[in-house]
Amino acid sequence: MKRALKYLAVAFVVCGAASLSVGAAHSLLAVQPGTGMGPSPAQTAPVRARTPYIDTHAHFDGDAQGVVQAALQALSRQNAVKFFFLAPPDTFDTPNRLESDFLLPLVRQHPDKLAILAGGGTLNAMIQQSVKTGDSGPEIQRRFRERAEEIIRMGAIGFGELTAEHFVGETPYQYAPSDHPLFCLLADISAEHGAPFVIHLESAPQDMPTPAGLRPPNPPQVRGNLAAFDRLLAHNRNARIIWAHFGSDWLGYRTPELTRRLLRANPNLFIEIKTDPLNPRSNYPLDANGKIKPDYLQLFVEFPDRFLIGSDQHYPEPRAAAQRWQTVVHLFNQLPADVRQKIGTENAARIYPLGVRRPAN
Repeated sequence: MKRALKYLAVAFVVCGAASLSVGAAHSLLAVQPGTGMGPSPAQTAPVRARTPYIDTHAHFDGDAQGVVQAALQALSRQNAVKFFFLAPPDTFDTPNRLESDFLLPLVRQHPDKLAILAGGGTLNAMIQQSVKTGDSGPEIQRRFRERAEEIIRMGAIGFGELTAEHFVGETPYQYAPSDHPLFCLLADISAEHGAPFVIHLESAPQDMPTPAGLRPPNPPQVRGNLAAFDRLLAHNRNARIIWAHFGSDWLGYRTPELTRRLLRANPNLFIEIKTDPLNPRSNYPLDANGKIKPDYLQLFVEFPDRFLIGSDQHYPEPRAAAQRWQTVVHLFNQLPADVRQKIGTENAARIYPLGVRRPAN
């Protein structure tokens, strides 16, 4: 609890600066498309979800009061029933680094509508530091476990957002092998506590040049990472691992075919759906008219128990006319009713420990 209070105090001081930097990063990303980006889908007026849904992947900009107020107002406008907030994956080198702990005092006042996952600003930073130093020994693992278990005690429902491959945006370029000892340790902790973790991974089946649209300080070469991801998934089948951002692909390899293979091979893998109307990139699930592409619809129908809505929406909403939640709801509304019910609410309620009330220290 002392550490949580420390994060709270720091976060309120730096949140204004963080809000400005995140806004700048969004502008940067909007003009740097990845390879193979198709035409932008047709923009439609925002509509509410046809049936209730849980957004399992939302981020925060600004002060805690403003974030929570904006989120509560958005719920009814979207026909959403709950938002999960995560800190972005970050490093210890980032000025004004935030962790989602700082939202807890207000989130606890609305347990039926809001929840947090944590670790993006701490566990992820510890993994990145371990990769940099080459030290993942017993003392590092002890500190990592201590922080992970503190996250659970304080009331988080899982861990995230962590990353094994993340290009420069609002946070620096980051890489760690998916089967790094600390990722495997987190899988064990996740299984012990029934608390899933969310991983951001740009899928690269082999080493490849970085696409031209991803300029420095991204590295010139992307390392193959899918074999290590398979090993992480196999490390502990009781760990529920959630792969973020299906529908937002920088490298061009995260296809329905790849996703199908991984889902068939790994019963503990779950996937969040994201659509970004300002930067659709490769393998976007909507066509130029805003319709779900047939191969994506077939995948959702084939694996209705394995997908979640994870819009990557920021609150308060950015000033851009089109919001990420709008296009993911547009996709959601086109799903068959039974699939929509599972992806909307049932899967999140089954995968996450939403009924567990953990006492805070």
